[in-house]
Amino acid sequence: MQTSPGNGAFSAPPIVSPQAWQAAREAMLVKEKALTRARDALAAERRRMPWMAVETTYAFEGPEGRVSLLDLFHGRRQLIVYRAFFEPGVFGWPDNACRGCSFGADQVSNLAHLNARDTTLVYASRAPQADIARLKARMGWAMPWYTITDSFDADFGVDEWHGHNVFIRADDKVFRTYFIKSRGDEAMGTTWNFLDVTPLGRQETWEDSPAGYPQTPPYKWWNWHDQYAAEPTTDPRWIEVSDAGEAAMRRDEHPQGDGDDRA
Repeated sequence: MQTSPGNGAFSAPPIVSPQAWQAAREAMLVKEKALTRARDALAAERRRMPWMAVETTYAFEGPEGRVSLLDLFHGRRQLIVYRAFFEPGVFGWPDNACRGCSFGADQVSNLAHLNARDTTLVYASRAPQADIARLKARMGWAMPWYTITDSFDADFGVDEWHGHNVFIRADDKVFRTYFIKSRGDEAMGTTWNFLDVTPLGRQETWEDSPAGYPQTPPYKWWNWHDQYAAEPTTDPRWIEVSDAGEAAMRRDEHPQGDGDDRA
C-alpha cells in the first residue's frame, strides 16, 4: 500500500497508469449515473406527494412591517421557508446566528435563478428585524429574512431544529408540500437542489412530472442573474449555443448512444 504524498500519515490508494485511472473512473461513472437517475426518480415521486392545506393565518414581521405566509411568496407560485436559529438563547447571539444555519446561509446561490422558476426562498427566525438586518449586512446575505411571531415554527416541525418547509399556492390558498431537515439540509444551497424539493421541480421537459405541469427545454431558460427581467424571452443565440453544447456533451458521455437524454 502506498503512503500518502505530503505530510499525511494515512494510507493512500494505489498509484496507477493513466489508462488504469480512466478505467476506474469509467467504472465509478456507471455507479454515479445510477445514483443520479435514482435521485431523479425520487424527485419525481416527491412531485406526486399529497398536499396539506394550511388553514392557519400565520404572521411574520418583515422589513416593511407585518406580513402573512401568503405574502412570503412574493407573488410567485412556490415558497421554501428555512427556519434559521438566530434569537436569544442560541449560541452566538446577538452577534451571530447558529453556526450551522450560518454555514448553510453562506452556500445559498443567487436567488435570481430560483425566482426565474417561479420560486421564492426565505429565511425565518425569532430575532427582531433590526438584528436580522444587522446580521445580513455584516455577513453579506441577500435572502429575504422574516421574524416568526406565532406558532409557525412549532406547527411545522422547526421549533427545536432547523429545516426547510416547502409550500405552493393556488390563488389565496396555501398548501404544504414537503419538509426536509437534519442531514437533508446539507444538500440545500444550489438552485437545483432547492427546485428538486418543490412540487413543480425544475420544470424542464426531461422530468417525469404529472400531466400539465409547467415545463420548458433544459438549459434554454438560463440567464445571467441580472438579466432575467431585461430579457423575458430567450435570446436565439443562446438557443444555438446551448443546443451545440448539449449535443457535444451527449457525444462525449454516450459515444455508444445509451439512450440517456441528459449527460
